[in-house]
Amino acid sequence: MEYDTITAISTPMGEGAIAIVRISGDEALAISDKIYRGPKGKSLSEVESHTIHYGHLVDPRTGETVEEVMVSIMKGPKTFTREDVVEINCHGGLVSVNRVLQLVLSQGARLAEPGEFTKRAFLNGRIDLSQAEAVMDLIRAKTDRAMNVALSQMDGRLSKLIRKLRQEILETLAQVEVNIDYPEYDDVEEMTHRLFMDKAQYVRKEIEKLLQTSQQGKILREGLSTVIIGRPNVGKSSLLNSLVHENKAIVTDIPGTTRDVIEEYVNVRGVPLRLLDTAGIRETEDIVERIGVERSRAVLKEADLILLVLNYSDDLTPEDEMLFEAVKGMDVIVIVNKTDLPKKIKLEDVEELAGNGKVVTTSLLEDKGVNELEEAISSLFFEGNIEAGDMTYVSNSRHIALLGQAKQAVEDAILAIEAGTPVDLVQIDFTRTWELLGEIIGDSVHESLIDQLFSQFCLGK
Repeated sequence: MEYDTITAISTPMGEGAIAIVRISGDEALAISDKIYRGPKGKSLSEVESHTIHYGHLVDPRTGETVEEVMVSIMKGPKTFTREDVVEINCHGGLVSVNRVLQLVLSQGARLAEPGEFTKRAFLNGRIDLSQAEAVMDLIRAKTDRAMNVALSQMDGRLSKLIRKLRQEILETLAQVEVNIDYPEYDDVEEMTHRLFMDKAQYVRKEIEKLLQTSQQGKILREGLSTVIIGRPNVGKSSLLNSLVHENKAIVTDIPGTTRDVIEEYVNVRGVPLRLLDTAGIRETEDIVERIGVERSRAVLKEADLILLVLNYSDDLTPEDEMLFEAVKGMDVIVIVNKTDLPKKIKLEDVEELAGNGKVVTTSLLEDKGVNELEEAISSLFFEGNIEAGDMTYVSNSRHIALLGQAKQAVEDAILAIEAGTPVDLVQIDFTRTWELLGEIIGDSVHESLIDQLFSQFCLGK
């Protein structure tokens, strides 16, 4: 395939030590030669691949020196895009990097679309679609665990498993075709219902193994939506500050200080939490506070985890019991805060209301009980201290949906076998399984989906 030459700024905008302008395509070296002037007068097209060179960029129209640079030369196919790639390292100011980009564009390069470098790596066969998506997961990773999962997917761990499964299915389908086309051949093993059932059950088992990791994988990728709820002045904002290790929320003795939902990302023992501190839920005449309370009730519906905060120095109230009723059936950790004050609450009643939910006592003022809370959050979603390196996690929502559909297709095949359906009809569902698995790695996928996926990438990646 032939593409035009693209360029983009590949580092974040703003002041910094360096910025990088990346160029990829057949004309990358030729364009660079037009504007680069090295101390030895050597053109970049003549230098060895994977080397870096000091020099200046000069506007060929005016002869003006634009920037002092270091230029990395990487000749295809041993590059990320499998095309010639040039990376211009310049000073990290907004003006300098934009001047370099404009100079490259003026010599015939086109501004890259979001994710176009990674898209070319996929289209040129260097990576498959699941590996390409893992690039964005790596960029967005908020914990070490999430980063390790993304790295393993970039390395092709999930791709290898999917390809192995597809090969098993393909061999089975090929044998069915041989039996149909050449029934007179005695030396070809007949694909019986028993053999087909064995293969289908094996494929279903492997898909189920991947789906078992999907909840944890999705949490690692997207973060756990965690809502802090409780009556006013029980310590919700103090809890947010303790987990974030920063004074993000205003803490006072006045009930109703928090009027809106405050959102922060925090890493708790490798679990990324999207932490939402809500307004204290109570009946109020204050119109602003009432809006905050309604928003608090709204975010409850979409939460993955509830941190319900109670006051150690207060009796349980009807409002507390109402909150327990509101989160019934959800993953809840109950935090009895302010243990530095005289005890009034009956912990036995709290444990009864919590049911299977974990109860943790804390004094956030004295920084007590926070470690126990973090351990409770971690163990709730990662039982047995599972590490990202122990297995292949499925973290992408698109992959999870396709695996679910593939599992349904193979189960349809199993039901057809049990019903005695001829194997040439059973293979329709098995072929559907093969196609769905192929969509995960991009072997069978529509062009519109590819465009949509890569449009989510940042510019220059």
